Amino acid sequence: MSVRGRDSLGGRAAIAGIGATEFSKDSGRSELTLAVEAVHAALQDAGLAPGDVDGLVTFTMDTSPEITVAQAAGIGELSFFSRVHYGGGAACATVQQAALAVASGIAEVVVCYRAFNERSGRRFGSGVQQREPSAEGAALGWQLPFGLLTPASWVAMIAQRYLHTYGLTPEAFGHVAVTDRQYAARNPAAYFHGKPITLDDHAASRWIAEPLRLLDCCQETDGGQALVVTSTERARDLRRPPAVIVAAAQGAGRNQEAMTSFYRDGLTGLPEMGVVARQLWRSSGLAAGDIDVGILYDHFTPFVLMQLEEFGFCGPGEAADFVAADALPLNTHGGQLGEAYLHGMNGIAEAVRQMRGTSVNQIPGAARTLVTAGTGVPTSGLILGTDG
Repeated sequence: MSVRGRDSLGGRAAIAGIGATEFSKDSGRSELTLAVEAVHAALQDAGLAPGDVDGLVTFTMDTSPEITVAQAAGIGELSFFSRVHYGGGAACATVQQAALAVASGIAEVVVCYRAFNERSGRRFGSGVQQREPSAEGAALGWQLPFGLLTPASWVAMIAQRYLHTYGLTPEAFGHVAVTDRQYAARNPAAYFHGKPITLDDHAASRWIAEPLRLLDCCQETDGGQALVVTSTERARDLRRPPAVIVAAAQGAGRNQEAMTSFYRDGLTGLPEMGVVARQLWRSSGLAAGDIDVGILYDHFTPFVLMQLEEFGFCGPGEAADFVAADALPLNTHGGQLGEAYLHGMNGIAEAVRQMRGTSVNQIPGAARTLVTAGTGVPTSGLILGTDG
């Protein structure tokens, strides 16, 4: 998808199956086992068998290689396999890669997956422990000596500038946390099922890295999620109504780093998501007012506000009021703050449920859902729609 032009991918592929493990804090099994369970669940949901799969896509951070998952899941020959970099920024791009393979005829059925023991194993929130020499490691070397060791500390720098520029207080972030937890409270699959919070709860939670409080930060989760992508025509004949991939995009901004882009001209937005937004709107012919549900990557609440502004749902500095007014159904599964942290893949699954009409927090008449991937890093996004 060109930054400057409209592409021809939209409508040619669809998500036909979704599957996940339970979301927990201690899965008690290997990440490969989680991946295979999720893949099998997604294929069963679509009404397909492992032998129908000829493509696999995952994250560079995943510990279960495509050929290993194929072997363990009973999948045969592969004609396409791919990985996408930049952590959570890869989520929607896995679907884009799958759709490109299907639309070009390289593969017929592609499964996207992500599985990890992120709570009981390697905890991303603990920050940098050790790194192999790399260009990315060298970039982090400018931040680490000054105590910026964790994702929360990196985001806090930008969040502080956002509050200062628009004359806001940290309470502005609370609206996102409350909204996510309200939806999670009604979602039996969510870790925080039955546990809504209030703005007072948010304000009373402890500081993690000012201006971020505990309830501004997503969970750490063990689990797996998989998605089945095939042609829209084939998807129509399968078990579930297709969620059509209306548009898909990746984006990296100028002077982009992974979570530490502190040397840009401004620190009150997410330029990489702006690149994604422009492509999605251009390729789909849609605008913010055409979106019925927003599934926005919420590893930290301030970046949800900035995403709303980058996509044009509201003006700069206005997103907290936009969320407070419930102007757009947001993260109806509970998000990564309320349901589970699966690097955004569970958000794509929720978007599919909204298009099928099967979400536990179903938005009546929902026909178009915007989904975004990780923020602060090179990222990606999708618009999913109903079929017809």
